[in-house]
Amino acid sequence: MGKQINQRWAIVLSEFNEPVTERLLAGAQARVTELGLDESCVDLYRVPGAVEIPLTAQWLAKTDHYSVIIALGCVIRGETGHYDYVCEQVSQGCQQMSLQYNLPVVFAVLTTDTEAQALARSGGEHSDKGADAIDVAWRMQELQKSLDPKVLST
Repeated sequence: MGKQINQRWAIVLSEFNEPVTERLLAGAQARVTELGLDESCVDLYRVPGAVEIPLTAQWLAKTDHYSVIIALGCVIRGETGHYDYVCEQVSQGCQQMSLQYNLPVVFAVLTTDTEAQALARSGGEHSDKGADAIDVAWRMQELQKSLDPKVLST
């Protein structure tokens, strides 16, 4: 049995730009294994696109079942302004859920100009943002455990 995760973690994975998001998921899952975390404490929820991540995070936060929610997705700039709207909605929605529910919502939604940039950041030459998201989740959980409970309840 791996290291104990405080309660459970949820990963919300956007299926849009699937070649990239599946790499983010693979990086996240590999990092869970590398850290020796109990994999059975991490639940996966797939959503059609990045815009659906904040609503799903809200549903999950309302259950009071998760100590961390990890948002994995990818938005690639196209030829229209749609990219800007999607990026803003998803980032603000995740932040809102984090503050509203006093719950870390780790934002690992890539926002890139090209698919090549996204692939480079999902286990490619630049980084693995899926793995990084697990590191952030672990650090936030540890920080939360170290704080005075009075601070967390305000």
